[in-house]
Amino acid sequence: MAQKDIGNKRPLHTLENSEEVRDFYDDWSLDNQYNIDMFDWNYTGPKESVDSLKRFAPDRNMLIFDAGCGSGLVGAELTAAGYRNLHGADLSTKLLERVPAGLYQQLQQLDLNRPLGIANRTYDALMCVGTFTYGHVAAHALDEFVRITKPAGLICFTINEGIYESHGFDAKIRQLEECGAWQKEAFFKSEYLASKEVNAWLGLYRVIDHPRSLD
Repeated sequence: MAQKDIGNKRPLHTLENSEEVRDFYDDWSLDNQYNIDMFDWNYTGPKESVDSLKRFAPDRNMLIFDAGCGSGLVGAELTAAGYRNLHGADLSTKLLERVPAGLYQQLQQLDLNRPLGIANRTYDALMCVGTFTYGHVAAHALDEFVRITKPAGLICFTINEGIYESHGFDAKIRQLEECGAWQKEAFFKSEYLASKEVNAWLGLYRVIDHPRSLD
């Protein structure tokens, strides 16, 4: 997002490390401002992502990890779609405090740029919506996402179109395809945050196997 999108807050692309990102969102969560802004800006990323997942994931009892869950916007869409077993993690503890009670069965504070400390092949599906953007989570996190997802499991994510090539997401996605880690089920341009002229690529990939380097 550009400076105009978040008033007098620091532009996202100038954030330099996880601590700055955490502080940025901790501040944005005050007085519920983050949720208010997402509603006012008609943020469609969560619903579009869950709608995509539903096409390929009929089992509503599957265990889903919401990576970068924030205040629970994706979790709310998953719950509305009938999914019952949700785990979430986010860098900002203040946003995690905004998650409605009972939405997730497990919540934890995690830096997605680091090894996650989650066992291999834990989840049936993984959602990552809104974290692959300027100054946030790097493309190498996809390796960890593949590692913690079961074979035949699904990984659904959005990537801000402005960083798709410049930050190596196109290369990482291609590498995971070429090494047989996953295969594409869907990949398209999401409206995402059209009210702010912010678009994203939305990808849905099925894990095939775990290369030795990811085990």
